Amino acid sequence: MHVVVVGCGRVGSTLARQLVDAGHEVVVIDKNAGSLDRLSADFGGRTMVGVGFDRGVLRRAGLTDQSAVMAVTSGDNSNILIARVARETFGVERVVARIYDPRRATIYERLGIPTVASVGWTAGRALRLVLPDNEATEWTDPTSQYVLVERRVPASAAGKPVSEVEVPGTRVVLLTRLAQPQVPAPSLLVQQDDVLHLMVPADGSSRDVFAPQDGGHR
Repeated sequence: MHVVVVGCGRVGSTLARQLVDAGHEVVVIDKNAGSLDRLSADFGGRTMVGVGFDRGVLRRAGLTDQSAVMAVTSGDNSNILIARVARETFGVERVVARIYDPRRATIYERLGIPTVASVGWTAGRALRLVLPDNEATEWTDPTSQYVLVERRVPASAAGKPVSEVEVPGTRVVLLTRLAQPQVPAPSLLVQQDDVLHLMVPADGSSRDVFAPQDGGHR
């Protein structure tokens, strides 16, 4: 996947290295050239000096609607502007913005922009939001037979009832919509950008709940 990381602080540089190590095509943008020095000389991605919400900069970074964008600068306003430009101008579906003010985070989640707080697990949760098929888990049961995973509903799955999202062996235990969590009824129709927490087998056999089924397409 082509991923644009805007902001090369501690979180941004960590994300960039992890994404490159996982085989993704990564472009890191920061307005300060010195910040890019956090990446090693043998960093396998591209780096650019520029303002992350500048459309010209994003075009030069190769941004398309199939890309992912991680806005992790030190400013809430900049991160939200980057996320909105990616969504509204480039049609990018997989976008996440780092937010320091939790009150703002609630507002932007209601606008359909996934956010992560400025805490220790920021990088890990950001990866889960834009790479929903990764192996990260939220919780493992004491017998290590089941794990709790977080998935965001893509546009291709919007309008399905929860019962159809629950592929064999899985169970949706929590649905968060517009920053409001609920235990969903099987008949509830999921919407794009709903956040689901699912209990799935630890062997990974049912983790990608939004994969095509029976030869279908995403």
